[in-house]
Amino acid sequence: MGSRLEGKVALISGAARGMGATEARLFVEEGARVVLGDVREEEGRAVAEELAGGGNTAKAVFERLDVTTASDWDTIVSVAEESFGRVDILVNHAGVISILGIEDETEEGWQHVIDINQKGVWLGMRAAVPAMRRAGGGSIVNISSIYGLVGTPAATPYQASKGAVRLITKGAAMRYAAENIRVNSVHPGLVTTPMAAEALDADVRELIVSLTPLKREATPEELAYGVLFLASDEASYVTGAELVIDGGYCAA
Repeated sequence: MGSRLEGKVALISGAARGMGATEARLFVEEGARVVLGDVREEEGRAVAEELAGGGNTAKAVFERLDVTTASDWDTIVSVAEESFGRVDILVNHAGVISILGIEDETEEGWQHVIDINQKGVWLGMRAAVPAMRRAGGGSIVNISSIYGLVGTPAATPYQASKGAVRLITKGAAMRYAAENIRVNSVHPGLVTTPMAAEALDADVRELIVSLTPLKREATPEELAYGVLFLASDEASYVTGAELVIDGGYCAA
């Protein structure tokens, strides 16, 4: 077991599977105690039980979290403080994908993506900052996307939401720097996750890979190590930054 997050308490949304679950496992390996939030209760509880360790040394707990609901965020922050005494890290990871373009997307589809990907990040920061203030500081990592940086002819609400995440991250970084709360965004390319498999057809994934200089998808672990860096004290002078983990996609 490592010690890069020793003594820290992390709250991760979208932690029941994929990148969020991978981050939770890595964070525990590096000494953190973790509160996992997700609407996928069965899967989330299973991951938490896997990581918990049992008894008074429990390292992980699960709490149902709908990121679009402010009261759920208030509850999970309270659970973190009651279970582990503080909140040092927030990873806003919960998200959904729509690949529909401007003329094909519906109002309902647009709002669904915006509510989860954009509003959820705002609500998460709003709930976690007071707890971080009580802890004397913290690190917020907001998961954006390559499509928060560059254009795509499809995925209109997804791109809108991820571009917003990029900029609200910068605003929050400026607002909270004086309180020792760092805020950064991560911009993944295509990652091999259940959500990608469900949302993207094989031909779409092949197209993205063909446009990626490294010619492959990322593993969840490759993303998790980037998030770990930003969450840790190793990144103590990093705030308002964009960490691009995309196999060279945005450079091409």
